[in-house]
Amino acid sequence: MLRRLTPVLLTLVVVALGITALAARPDDGAHRPGADFVVLVGAAGLRWDDVDPENTPTLWRMAEQGAIGSLSVRSAHRPTCPVDGWLTLGAGNFAAWPGARPGGGCPAAGVTVERPDGIGANLPDQPSVVAHNQEQLAWGAKPGALAESVRCSVAVGPGAAVAAARPFGRVDRYAPTLPENPADLLGSCVLSIVDVGTVDDDDPAVRAAQARQADARLARVLAARPPRSLVLVAGVSDTDSPARLHVAIADGPGWDGGWLTSPSTARSGYLQLVDLAPTVLAVLDRPAPDRAFVGRPAVTVDDRPDDLRAAIEAPADADREAAAQRRVAGWFFTLLAAAQLALAVAVLPLLRRARRHAGPHGPEPVSRRVVAVVELLLIAAALAVPAALLADAVPWWRGSHAGLWYASVTALLVVGGTALVRFSPGHERTLGPLGAVAGLAALVVGVDVLTGSRLQLNGVVGYSALEGGRYAGLGTVGLGVFVAGSLLCGGWLAQRFRKGWRPMVMVAVGGLAVVIVGSPYLGADSIGAIALTAGVSVAAAICTGGWLTVSRLAWATMAALAVTIGFALVDLGRPAEERGSLGRFLAALGDGTGGLTVHRSGDSNIQTLVNSPLTVLALACAALVWLALLQPWGGLMRLFGIYPAIRAAIAGTAVAVGLGGVLGGSALDVAGAAAALVVPMAALSALRVLDHSTDRTLPDSGRPGGERDAVPPGGPDSPSRGGPAGDGPAGDGPAGDGAGGDGAGVGRPAGDGLADGGADGGGRPAADRLGGGDGSAGDRPVGDGAGGGRLDDAGPVGDGAGDPGEAGEPAEPDRQGHVGSEAPNGPPVAGARVPAQPTPASSEIPAG
Repeated sequence: MLRRLTPVLLTLVVVALGITALAARPDDGAHRPGADFVVLVGAAGLRWDDVDPENTPTLWRMAEQGAIGSLSVRSAHRPTCPVDGWLTLGAGNFAAWPGARPGGGCPAAGVTVERPDGIGANLPDQPSVVAHNQEQLAWGAKPGALAESVRCSVAVGPGAAVAAARPFGRVDRYAPTLPENPADLLGSCVLSIVDVGTVDDDDPAVRAAQARQADARLARVLAARPPRSLVLVAGVSDTDSPARLHVAIADGPGWDGGWLTSPSTARSGYLQLVDLAPTVLAVLDRPAPDRAFVGRPAVTVDDRPDDLRAAIEAPADADREAAAQRRVAGWFFTLLAAAQLALAVAVLPLLRRARRHAGPHGPEPVSRRVVAVVELLLIAAALAVPAALLADAVPWWRGSHAGLWYASVTALLVVGGTALVRFSPGHERTLGPLGAVAGLAALVVGVDVLTGSRLQLNGVVGYSALEGGRYAGLGTVGLGVFVAGSLLCGGWLAQRFRKGWRPMVMVAVGGLAVVIVGSPYLGADSIGAIALTAGVSVAAAICTGGWLTVSRLAWATMAALAVTIGFALVDLGRPAEERGSLGRFLAALGDGTGGLTVHRSGDSNIQTLVNSPLTVLALACAALVWLALLQPWGGLMRLFGIYPAIRAAIAGTAVAVGLGGVLGGSALDVAGAAAALVVPMAALSALRVLDHSTDRTLPDSGRPGGERDAVPPGGPDSPSRGGPAGDGPAGDGPAGDGAGGDGAGVGRPAGDGLADGGADGGGRPAADRLGGGDGSAGDRPVGDGAGGGRLDDAGPVGDGAGDPGEAGEPAEPDRQGHVGSEAPNGPPVAGARVPAQPTPASSEIPAG
């Protein structure tokens, strides 16, 4: 009865962990005071390295008094040109001005501003711009939504007119240039938007003059600001490729010091351009329009350094890192994919010749030295992404040759990690490298997440604030590596436990990973947590052996659905501004705009699939697994048969990364990152399994029943003496089964006890015939096993007691093909060779 309830109980545990992780929301201690007026000052292209006390004293004083942050100016067009930035500001959503832009740059966009009455203005192109954004672009932005949300607004300058125009094109109050004394103009409406110019020149001297001019105009605005007003300064756009981070300053009552942030970024010191419109309405205590805004109101947090130079250096340095990251990330992933492809080609001949033939004739085996070198290369390849993540702890982007510095640091970390794995305890065991690499990968990503994901923000293998997709938690690559590392580590640990404990171990490790991925305090990835829940459920269901049956798949599906539904109900119960991505999507489905979200996700999947180097890596690794490792000569099916918990971990990883990539809009990127870790380790483990596939069965004493410690004729030193046989009578099972409890198949190579396809002729999984019916072989050194039995890929399998519910504890052959043997009444004797028996063919049972 308890065995039947185990899947149900484990599913409930996974569901409870998943919902607990996703439901909690952190209290960020944010503060958002109100104001009677808001003046929004925009300067296209203004960056933090343009601000200094001598050239821009007004900006410097504002930064000292107010809250500051780095502004991501993402829009519906890449790059965000000035007209796109102003339009996005007024829409509170990702918008773009229609028209062709050859070369991907930012040509001057002619905005027609008509002044029919001398008070306001009219933009005749505005209706067509609104139609273009709502009907042809994926975000469904409504330009003019901010102006529609207040009774009256003022615009100064053509850029401000684009932001302040209502959907039908009307600007309530308009001045083409800033008056010498704008007090009356700024006090005429609760919202004023001022364009103080553009900072876009590549020449440092000219750029400094442009910033100085914008600073002088800002000084006039501050001198004429209305009482109890909030002044927001924003570098509203890029001016050319590539994208950069820009200035954001808030100065007013209650906005004294601190970092600017918003729930849309969940990162201190970062906010988005789309956050400014909701911030204006929140400060003015106006309701936000339904379905129009995708940003969240900005708030302040109080962990900014007291020294303004140090505080400004942080966003300026983040901008330099983000710019360098864009340049380096492309070639890094391209080189990673090329290196993995080359290594896959090199491994193929080794797989074909890894099996050592039992007979006197056969191909010459590959040199041990060559195999050792390839193993080290496989370990290095698997550690490349974790090492690349760790390399961001070093400020490589500050050097003159950033790419070279990054490559050097990453290479040193790869070499160090490979040496650590090579000299770690248990490296010679079949699963030793796999467990060490998986543990290192999960540890690197996990510690980064637990410490605020600082390595992933603007990191080469992390996410860029310039892209505007994620600012905190786990990124796409980090999710793939962490899922693969956690599940492989769980499988490696589970394999060392008895059969009945393995699902518990897998759920414990996987449940902890779900909490780290899904918690808003940590990974903040609800989709990743849901996908990982499904993967953990699959892994727990099949880690004891057997196949992924319909019932097991149903339990895994039910667990993922239960987490999804539970979190959705919790998330929908929150206020709209506090909901996560799942809650916002369900709310959008309810109001009829969910189709836009589905369309954006599908478009993102297609773009990523076509343009990402990780797509090539994922497809290449899938081809290697399908066309080589899963073939009869590839060794992976043998590995799966002997170590069912590893098979479960790899299956669970495939389910989790597949779901996480598709649902998260990143196509095969999550799978590619996971494959960069999983496939090299699977190939290495398959090589080691094949290397031991023809180890011979230790002959018994020749007596019926294979009595333990029986001394054969000729004494204990006789070459005919073998290890103790299984408890069951000889020939009790299929010939050559030889596992503890099934009898010893004398004279038949132990490798033949396992069909390469992973099952015997009767359809019974081969793993189920090992270790007294356990389906496993543990990972222990020579001499640790108490019982004899068949020598398979990891040594003698089974504990000699024939217990069908207990994991075997195999002896591990050394890398020269030697195994230990046990003296009649003494300790194990290392280095004893299994006597060769070339006479019968490997598929025959010797007579007599």
